[in-house]
Amino acid sequence: MWSMFNLFYDLAGLLFPRLCNACGRPLLKAERIICLKCGYDLPYTDFHLFVDNPLARQFWGRVPIHGATALLYFNKGGKTQKMIHNLKYRQQTGTGLFLGRKMGKCLLYAEHYRDIDLIIPVPLHPRKMRARGYNQSQFLAEGIAEILGVQINNKTLIRKKATQSQTKKDRYTRFQNLQHTFNVVDKNAVLGKHILLVDDVVTTGATLESCAAELQKYGLKKLSIAAAAYVS
Repeated sequence: MWSMFNLFYDLAGLLFPRLCNACGRPLLKAERIICLKCGYDLPYTDFHLFVDNPLARQFWGRVPIHGATALLYFNKGGKTQKMIHNLKYRQQTGTGLFLGRKMGKCLLYAEHYRDIDLIIPVPLHPRKMRARGYNQSQFLAEGIAEILGVQINNKTLIRKKATQSQTKKDRYTRFQNLQHTFNVVDKNAVLGKHILLVDDVVTTGATLESCAAELQKYGLKKLSIAAAAYVS
């Protein structure tokens, strides 16, 4: 019976090969999402170990942030970019859960993030949500929540205005483009809580800054940030 299962598994692997989301090579039976080699080679930031880190500094003097961390460095053409691309554009939502669990394990042992009450993924505009079919940040948040045992709220913070692509804009233009984009629809959901705001990639931080500025209006206790990747 077991040999028949192995035969079926190997045949399925030939017809529908499971590929590493970071390097594209076929995965072995025991490997999930990424291969063992990529698991060791991914460019981890270790930002969760340091309150004063490059991502946190982006928000100094702009919005009050308790802690800010990102799991991986994002380099053009690198493994992180491929994983994020697969998550956002190729329906590889398992990659989001995988990265979220990795982030959760980091936060679990980081003093600065031990009292998180609620996780909020950065929302998509309904139009983009319909086009893509899912919010990639939601899957990152679910992975984190699974490890931390913390509730997710994806209803309170909404994106009420669709914005143009931010890719080629500088920080100031990005922030101007994002003003009045987000809205809190239930202030009681965040009142007195330590919120963890989750996004996929941080470049200038303008999107997170705009979300944070809106959330800070409603009496939350603390606001922290976690992203899958950071563009240095």
